[in-house]
Amino acid sequence: MDWHIGCSGFYYKHWRGTFYPQKLAMARWFDFYCRHFSTLELNVTFYRFPQVAFLQNWYAKSPPEFRFAVKAPRAITHYKKFNDTADLLNSFYDTINNGLKNKLGPVLFQIPPNYNYTEEKLEKIIKALNPVFSNVLEPRHPSWWQEDVYQKLAEHGIAFCGMSHPTLPDEVISNTPVVYYRFHGVPDLYRSCYTEVYLQNIADTLIANPKIKQAWLYFNNDVETHAIHNAKTMMLMAGLTMPLSD
Repeated sequence: MDWHIGCSGFYYKHWRGTFYPQKLAMARWFDFYCRHFSTLELNVTFYRFPQVAFLQNWYAKSPPEFRFAVKAPRAITHYKKFNDTADLLNSFYDTINNGLKNKLGPVLFQIPPNYNYTEEKLEKIIKALNPVFSNVLEPRHPSWWQEDVYQKLAEHGIAFCGMSHPTLPDEVISNTPVVYYRFHGVPDLYRSCYTEVYLQNIADTLIANPKIKQAWLYFNNDVETHAIHNAKTMMLMAGLTMPLSD
């Protein structure tokens, strides 16, 4: 299996002194991150529509084997909810493809917590996404957790994003050969640290499934640097070593 394990973002000021050296300039934080992980989930693109130059900078600064997962802008997923977004989506796909090139991994589409499942909504999302890319759908309403949804997404090569979240099912969903799983922190969102037993259970579930070819795992429990420690633990369980660490 091709493992990709890292964090959801890296620019957290409260990681100074706990992950980043106290005197390390913020401009060098990404370089330091790349010494420990070979993938990053770009969340900044959710809040601000990405620019090619912005992504080209990350491309140039990262090692050759580094891969980025990119979160789609909320203008598409939360504000417009995929209504009349053809031009926005085309621009977004073009931007991330031109900016990150071969380092572009999955494209994550997170939909709002109040966006419940209907067949019409699912069809609208499926028709909107470009199948050339490795698309991932992250629902936040429990009504989406059903076999029909997994199957319909799989028919179009769209992975269903399973997650550890205080209010949602935490099962690992493997509807395509690409599995995408996010650790948000349980029971306290963004705050809780995961136990080795919990992480080992996730790792064992993935390893036991021969249909999985890629596993993209990102930790979003950034408070007290838990994301760093949990991601490193998961890397060891997957048999990975830190890319360029001392």
